[in-house]
Amino acid sequence: MGSAARVVVIGSNSFSGSDFIDLLLEDGRYEVTGISRSPEKDALFLPYRRRRGANFTFHQLDLNRDMARILSLLEEIRPPYIVNFAAQSEVAPSWEHPEQWFRTNGVAIAELGNFLRRCDWLDRYVHISSPEVYGDCRGTVREDAPLNPSTPYAASKAAGDLMLFTLVKNFDFPLVMIRATNVYGAHQQLFKIIPRAVIYLKLGRTIELHGGGRAVKSYIHIRDVSRGELAAMRQGRPGRIYHLSPDRGVAVRDVVRKICEKMGSDFDAAVRTVGERLGQDAAYVIDSTRARTEFGWRPEIPLDQGLADVIAWIEENGERIAEESLEYEYVP
Repeated sequence: MGSAARVVVIGSNSFSGSDFIDLLLEDGRYEVTGISRSPEKDALFLPYRRRRGANFTFHQLDLNRDMARILSLLEEIRPPYIVNFAAQSEVAPSWEHPEQWFRTNGVAIAELGNFLRRCDWLDRYVHISSPEVYGDCRGTVREDAPLNPSTPYAASKAAGDLMLFTLVKNFDFPLVMIRATNVYGAHQQLFKIIPRAVIYLKLGRTIELHGGGRAVKSYIHIRDVSRGELAAMRQGRPGRIYHLSPDRGVAVRDVVRKICEKMGSDFDAAVRTVGERLGQDAAYVIDSTRARTEFGWRPEIPLDQGLADVIAWIEENGERIAEESLEYEYVP
């Protein structure tokens, strides 16, 4: 791979997309174009914004409304690498507007993929999927596990994934698919459980644990995931799925307990149990042997260090964060 390889990142304003861009710009060998439906946020949520003057260009375009302009831009840039983070990604509201989730995660992906399969300049299309497509992830869940989604969000992601694999089977489409577990870290959306727990403790508000927080998740630091995605972009075998996950899962309540300990708060006084989320899978643990074997990848940032980093980020940006909403805002 020569210097200044062109990479287009779709969904560049997302937590995962922005950290991936930050890693690319830190590497210094890439000419990066970001595409997102929303305007660029500031460096509080987009860490790459600290690198002004870096080799990055942004375009505000929506997969659902501006597909023709996106395809024209791709044809103009002719990037050998496209990494797509764009998705309607929250589970709970997908029950209220499932058609919106399918429009973004299924229909738009079908249109984009059908265009890209004809592009001889494309070396790898890296698609960011989700382990949610497997449903309940207990035991050893490898990349060949059957799809068994439990929510409209998961079903919409599975639909897009299956469409992309029809292109692999029939046109040798250079798809590399990533399914990573529960990412976290500084700059994450504030309604997510880890930053929200920190903020609620600082505000003296009670942290609600759905189902008592007994669901087991696989929390992995965002930079570890970005490193895995970059390795897949460089080395991934077309037509393959790669899992990115930590060594073990942990219950949500135990993560919140760790945060309480680090902040000197009493866990039992800080939380209360509320009803479980509709379609919540009891476990979210997947096997990442393939990425570890093929790329030599493994998580490097332990949970204790990652949580400390989130706490420090919130404390350092307290006034700015106080201006932000702590609730998920649905945008059709």
